Amino acid sequence: MFGLKTRKPSELEPEVELSASTDGRLIYAIGDIHGRLDLLEALLRKVAKDAGAARVRQRPVLVFLGDYVDRGPSSKGVIDCIMRLSAVKSLEVRSLKGNHEQAMLDFLDDPEFGPTWVQYGGGPTLTSYGVTAPQGRQPEAWIAARDALAQAVPAHHLRFLTQLELSAQYGDYFFVHAGLRPGVPIEAQTEQDMLWIRDEFLDERRPFDKVVVHGHSPEAEPVMNAVRIGLDTGAYATGVLTAARLFDRERGLIQTQKA
Repeated sequence: MFGLKTRKPSELEPEVELSASTDGRLIYAIGDIHGRLDLLEALLRKVAKDAGAARVRQRPVLVFLGDYVDRGPSSKGVIDCIMRLSAVKSLEVRSLKGNHEQAMLDFLDDPEFGPTWVQYGGGPTLTSYGVTAPQGRQPEAWIAARDALAQAVPAHHLRFLTQLELSAQYGDYFFVHAGLRPGVPIEAQTEQDMLWIRDEFLDERRPFDKVVVHGHSPEAEPVMNAVRIGLDTGAYATGVLTAARLFDRERGLIQTQKA
């Protein structure tokens, strides 16, 4: 459900000329972070240097594609970092919801979800807030863990999690965590698909109304084609965090890598 299934670059990538535009905005879209604050901070330094050299008229845009928590060691620190950036007036920051943020909220709402959440990476998130994950599935232990997490999560973190956006649009680009369901208009897409869809979207060869920029599905290399830009390079496991740099009709990548 939340597992790392690294795909190789798809043989189905369509050979279509890339002509999408950002309507003059300089945009950096950042893939799944999963608690790797070290990689995020290193990547943001590269982004800041690049944006400073660009000297664009409008504020640069940072779009975070979701999955800030779970698996890596610093979920709490990642949220703090993104919230600090959101207060910087020289940036426009858009923070999208991932399925792992939804899972954290689901646990806070229902402690019975705890064993499932921890199985797919929630344990390090609990640890980052100073809570120990229970062993086994005893309901009383998970209720206590949920209560401890609810007490430990600052109110501004909870607001951040509950107010995350499902998508963002700039020019010819649509930003979303997981992807879109083929054959369904963008305005009719469901939250379930935008947070969870995988193969039906990844294998689609026909372009959507906009180029879809997404994370959620780890791939051996970033994907850039006329249908989608996939930026989840499995940072928590590979040590590689990836951002796309989009400006007018230009596309590029910025990455940071650590062991």
